[in-house]
Amino acid sequence: MRHVRVSNQPPVTTITLARPERRNALSLAMMGELIEAFRSVPADSQVVVVRGEGPAFSAGHDLSEMVGRDPGFYQRLFDVCTQMMETIHRIPQPVIARVHGVATAAGCQLVASCDLVVAADVATFATPGVKIGLFCSTPMVPISRAVGRKRALEMLLTGEPISAETAQAWGLVNRVVPADALDAEVDRLVAQITRYSPTVIGIGKEAFYSQIELDEHRAYDLTKAVMSSNASLADAQEGMCAFLEKRTPTWQTPVSGEEG
Repeated sequence: MRHVRVSNQPPVTTITLARPERRNALSLAMMGELIEAFRSVPADSQVVVVRGEGPAFSAGHDLSEMVGRDPGFYQRLFDVCTQMMETIHRIPQPVIARVHGVATAAGCQLVASCDLVVAADVATFATPGVKIGLFCSTPMVPISRAVGRKRALEMLLTGEPISAETAQAWGLVNRVVPADALDAEVDRLVAQITRYSPTVIGIGKEAFYSQIELDEHRAYDLTKAVMSSNASLADAQEGMCAFLEKRTPTWQTPVSGEEG
């Protein structure tokens, strides 16, 4: 990979956006590498951390490759971008965005698509496409689902950045810490997640994204079937017995990667 670095140190896989000279702009090639990186997370990794190299997390799409292209190129570009964002939701491991700096346009979309977000207090978030005549229509999909209609439209229609504290208040970010405490806070969140059954975490993540856009009745139909199946698994039986016996559970089943 030229634009992405992957470090597997179980129980964590770290995926680093490594185009600092371009503020980690999401070129077509880079997004293809990110899809490969997400799909190749090994079974012994329970959490994925996404981070950026250099001063920015990601400045969005690489505009230098978007000038004067034919419609087919743009269709392919946004197809691949959508595939990348959806892949984050399809892998069983929780994906944490570690945001140390600017995250704009498709970079903000990437943040919103991650399952959890830890940001430095100096980080900023924006969807400034309106300023250059390219409305951030695909970034609006995960952002509007994270922050709601009015706040998303404020970001989209003004293009103005919001602070990490505002992003947390609006629901785009989970935790905000001083820049020098960012890694420690990510590690703390990873430690909280990895104490649990990776298989059960994967089941829960899949069910979350399957039910989130359903009406209440259909959401219950789906999740009661998921819980019924989950209850019969070895890890669920072990966890319930361990709770009743006042001991630490020993998880049995490993996490599995994305199929296909």
